[in-house]
Amino acid sequence: MDKATQSYFKDLLLKRLKESHLKVEEAAAGLNDTDNNFPDPTDRATAESERNFILSMRERERDLIIKINEALQKIDDGDFGHCEECGDDIGIERLKRMPEASLCIECKRKQESAKRTTGT
Repeated sequence: MDKATQSYFKDLLLKRLKESHLKVEEAAAGLNDTDNNFPDPTDRATAESERNFILSMRERERDLIIKINEALQKIDDGDFGHCEECGDDIGIERLKRMPEASLCIECKRKQESAKRTTGT
């Protein structure tokens, strides 16, 4: 991958990293704004459901931040764009849609198929 392409993906990853940090901050603010002192059990259950949703969203964003940081490190190391499983190129179109991807589409399909088969 040439320097211009690496620079393009680094900029894209940094933009996504910033967006993910903002989402995590918003989720944390949403957790702090909630008042859990509801006399009605239905209102309490709704509030708890919303809290769990915010926590799961925050967890997904945290995982994405980790993947983005790993992709940025791969750019610095010169390993960006190569599948961790088979070593082939991931493909520019896949990276444009998901620059934090660490597997080529074929290896990702195999991984997802194995997960469905084993249920893990």
